[in-house]
Amino acid sequence: MTALAELPGTSPGNPDVDVRADGVTVRLITVEPDYYGLTEQSVELARAVSATAARLGFAADPSAVGTAQVTVDALDIPAVLAFWRALLGYQNRSGSPEDLIDPRRRGAPFYFQQLDRPRTERNCLHVDVWVPHDQAAARIAAALAAGGKLVSDEYAPGHWVLADPEGNEACVGVAGHPGQG
Repeated sequence: MTALAELPGTSPGNPDVDVRADGVTVRLITVEPDYYGLTEQSVELARAVSATAARLGFAADPSAVGTAQVTVDALDIPAVLAFWRALLGYQNRSGSPEDLIDPRRRGAPFYFQQLDRPRTERNCLHVDVWVPHDQAAARIAAALAAGGKLVSDEYAPGHWVLADPEGNEACVGVAGHPGQG
């Protein structure tokens, strides 16, 4: 951590450092009012982090440099975005009415792209959101209040299927619900 903090371009909260049993991941995401993602400065800092890791005897994997986001196509972006904001517990990215970000910077950002006409076929992608069992009811209620629909509660209290106002589906699964092993 000390070696990272001494690199030019770092600041409090940047980079994010994730320590796990199989290694350490250093995540460099630029969060600005007009941009969210990797910049050339992020890539340069990633190279400096890799060089520092190598100097300290750690293996660096520069092939892992990258980021991902989920893009949701929508006709009515404000209505669809409100559902996803409530369901995910995300917030709007400052200065951007079509982006949601995880305030803890752990999950993938969501971007909402304008459709020019309704989609006639069923979507082939849905998002699973896992929450503690004692948080599920509140998260589902918030998503429904934000314009979502309950598609199925057949497997409750293990999981529920919801949809945003345009039919994009999401499952709310719970960890550790009573009766679960």
